Amino acid sequence: MDRGLVALAQAHGVATSYEDWLHRRVEVAPETVVAVLGLLGVDATGPAAIADALAEVQARDPHALPPTVVLTAGDTRPLPGPATVLLEEGGTRRADGALPGDLPLGWHRLEYQGRQVPLVVVPPRLPEPPAAWGWMLQLYALCSERSWGMGDLGDLAEFTSWSGRTGAGLVLLNPLHAPAPTHPVAPSPYSPSSRRFANPLYLRVADTSAYRAADPATRAVVDALRPDHSDLVDYDAVWTAKRHALELLRPFGEPFDADEDLTAFATWCALAERHGRDWRRWPVGLRRPDGPEVAAERERLADQVAFHAWVQHLCDAQLATAAEAARAAGMPVGIVHDLAVGVDPCGADGWQLADVLAEGVHVGAPPDEFNQLGQDWGLAAWRPDRLAATGYAAYRDMLRRVLRHAGGLRVDHVAGLWRLWWVPPGAGPAEGTYVRYDADAMLGILALEAHRAGAVVVGEDLGTVEKAVTHGLRERNMLGSTVLWFARDDDGGFLPPARWPRTALATISTHDLPTAPGFLSGEHVRVRAELKLLARDVTAERERAEADRRELIAMLRAEKLLPEPLEGAETPSDEDVVTALHAALAASPTRLLAASLYDVLGEVRQPNMPGTVDEYPNWRLPLPASLAEIRDDPRVARVAKLLTAGRPRPADDDTV
Repeated sequence: MDRGLVALAQAHGVATSYEDWLHRRVEVAPETVVAVLGLLGVDATGPAAIADALAEVQARDPHALPPTVVLTAGDTRPLPGPATVLLEEGGTRRADGALPGDLPLGWHRLEYQGRQVPLVVVPPRLPEPPAAWGWMLQLYALCSERSWGMGDLGDLAEFTSWSGRTGAGLVLLNPLHAPAPTHPVAPSPYSPSSRRFANPLYLRVADTSAYRAADPATRAVVDALRPDHSDLVDYDAVWTAKRHALELLRPFGEPFDADEDLTAFATWCALAERHGRDWRRWPVGLRRPDGPEVAAERERLADQVAFHAWVQHLCDAQLATAAEAARAAGMPVGIVHDLAVGVDPCGADGWQLADVLAEGVHVGAPPDEFNQLGQDWGLAAWRPDRLAATGYAAYRDMLRRVLRHAGGLRVDHVAGLWRLWWVPPGAGPAEGTYVRYDADAMLGILALEAHRAGAVVVGEDLGTVEKAVTHGLRERNMLGSTVLWFARDDDGGFLPPARWPRTALATISTHDLPTAPGFLSGEHVRVRAELKLLARDVTAERERAEADRRELIAMLRAEKLLPEPLEGAETPSDEDVVTALHAALAASPTRLLAASLYDVLGEVRQPNMPGTVDEYPNWRLPLPASLAEIRDDPRVARVAKLLTAGRPRPADDDTV
């Protein structure tokens, strides 16, 4: 690759090579580097353009301040001259030659040389997370006598209150981000239309203030709309019923004030219903949220805009109720929300935040052992230069909305705060490259907003990640992720739980992996063979699965977590092994533990099957027991007792 192109790419954080999962150096194609630089506003299409762009880089003042200054509390930073700090809470501080080390945390402004620069003072670390255990819950999968075809926020409040009373300290959810309000409803919680607003399908209609204020006749009509629970979650049926019910109840709703962001989101929802979910196909005048034609449409669709804003207002109230249930139950952490790595580029955030997103880019992953062609997740990516130029406002506001009613936040693909795999338009998943972000800024702002919310942070750092990711999380008292299936020694054997890292959230599996019963029964091999997802011969995969089962049982017995077999009973039951797996969680030193109800209730099917879309019922599998049955299930009680003994609350020490 041309040296000038390499230097230019390095200056703009674009990788020209990377290390693959086998630790081999892979060179990125020059055309990919040129394409990605172009998406960052840098012309590298020829030698003259590269020379001009490099000259611009070399002309930068090395002492100039960046577009946004992010300072860790307690640190100082040299300044190019005298300046004034305009504090977030009011007042000013003089800064002669350097930023002082005693500035308060917050979003300030630095005034110097006749201009203002955003100044963010972030905490060096969060408080150490408490030692606690909890349930890992796909909320849509929960059902009760009161929910409509899928789990809802009323179920969440009831489940949280009950589980808190039985010793749980947290409930870890799937993302509750908003999909498009159109049919068909997108089932994946990791491809949302917006990460800043909530999914209205999770509303419990009968718990709204409008339902309580409605007359008996209206309530009767609303009650008759309730869809039954079925073998698979039918999101379209649920949304059709709830949308109709909410329209009937709208006249009984209380007035409220919608802020600017909510009004813009509600406008997008109204426009999407009229013009389709992809704003990039709308009439040209509607493609920018601040255009005059959008303002005119907002007036013309005022009723629909008001409806969608009101629905989000109801979601916010029920999220607050669920968070309060966690506090009332004495949970030391509470409800941990999940932040998806990106958004559907054709959705609400893609429309509202287009100025800070990379146009046409999809986020993904390079080829690895399990995805040899690479991955294209179809999600939009932040533009790092635009984030910095706008003071990281969009990133901050998104975090604030997600953390609003959260005791914790799980950050999916947390390595994306350091670098993301960009697939440029028209390229295949393997034809991308990494683009770097300012990790100190991204992680520091996450720490600041989590600190203000009093929330624990868990980063999903599974797979091949840079050491800087793990170290960065650890330095800030943020947790990583440990999954039993992946906890292996250098020889590939299962790692005893005593050797698992302390600074982590430990689980047996994840939503993208086999459940414990599925793993033990070999269901994951059978289904993948049926779907033609296996890279090796089926017989070899079965043999490998059986060997893994034997090694797992041997590790559990060696750790005295699974009793030795009685004479004539060489093979333990799957239920006994599942219990022993939870004993392994409890025996580990990890700060947080999360058990999956799919595992405990004997479900062999996993929630999501990577590599499939419609071939497998992704994100549509309900739990095999209702909320009432879960509360009375002896298997659930046994695991809760086991984990409470391993992670007792301070107030429970005398009773466990």
